[in-house]
Amino acid sequence: MIAWARTLLFILVFWGGSVPFVLGAPVAALFGRAALRSYAHAWLDFHSWATRRLIGIRTRIVGAPTEGPALYACKHQAMFETFEVARMLGTPAPIMKRELAGIPVWGWAAQRYGVIVVDRSASATALRRMMRDAEQALAEGRPVVIFPEGTRVKPGEMPPLKPGFAGLYRALGLPVIPVALDSGRLWPKRGAKRAGTVTIAFGDPIPPGLPRREIEARVHAAINVLESNVRG
Repeated sequence: MIAWARTLLFILVFWGGSVPFVLGAPVAALFGRAALRSYAHAWLDFHSWATRRLIGIRTRIVGAPTEGPALYACKHQAMFETFEVARMLGTPAPIMKRELAGIPVWGWAAQRYGVIVVDRSASATALRRMMRDAEQALAEGRPVVIFPEGTRVKPGEMPPLKPGFAGLYRALGLPVIPVALDSGRLWPKRGAKRAGTVTIAFGDPIPPGLPRREIEARVHAAINVLESNVRG
């Protein structure tokens, strides 16, 4: 009952409070991309406050982001890390599905912020646009963030990486920072969210230029290290 009460309070406060953030994003965008990114970071801080104070979720950080441009490959178990990892990295360029970019108002603001839109059609035009967006982010000194499993998975699940990850890795020529986490224990896709500590672990950099099979194997192992510990 306590977990459900906290979950409902979070829904009311965070999502209710997010409405003015979303509606105000076009106004912030009128003042330039830097202003919009500062505005977005305030929303990320609001989410961090709400999860900590209303649900009781704390974050334990292992390791640290690297200096300089990098491709961050993150485990994906909950909405929680889409906010928290972005907040930790400052103003990253996350990979976003075309469907999300098409959401009225929010999708437009996200593209103005500087997300990298990926189209599942994998057409030549879509791939060129994705690479152009990624190169723009790197020119601005922003890290690129991808969830290489493609969707949220339950704790204990370790699906293979989507093929688009290796293509992006090869095209960008950046080191990869694997990010393991266990948010799904406290933040299920359905049901009440529970208080506790989420671990976010930044792994050692993996150099660019590795063969596809090797980079996929190394990243897969690194983002699932917490899952492996649980299974063991």
